[in-house]
Amino acid sequence: MEQARQDIFREKLSDPPTQQKKVDARRRRVIVAADNSMTRSETIIVHVPGPLRDCCAGAAELALTAANLRAVLAELEQRHPALHRSICDETGAVRRHINLFVNTHHMRDRNGLDTPLVPGDEVSILPAVSGG
Repeated sequence: MEQARQDIFREKLSDPPTQQKKVDARRRRVIVAADNSMTRSETIIVHVPGPLRDCCAGAAELALTAANLRAVLAELEQRHPALHRSICDETGAVRRHINLFVNTHHMRDRNGLDTPLVPGDEVSILPAVSGG
């Protein structure tokens, strides 16, 4: 099916009217965007909350490769030590006021730091909110 799409695309490019070229140019951009999303799905996405973004140069999301949450934290310790210190205490345990979610599941409801990850999973860092 992909080959058929490429053949149709080539036919349209061989002798297209001016307006068709614009459409084809847009299609190429969409295809490129689809290819870029494939690389994103091969990684784990870590969502960083606003209060902790200063620890990672303002990034709202970080793309990492890791087999489990423990490996995510090890990677964060290497790349963004300040963010790691905000998440973990001196012993390497996740701080009491920090919650880690894999997709929609809290890590404590799964296997803790040994929760396995697969490409495309999303890890969310959520600091506890309190007040009155």
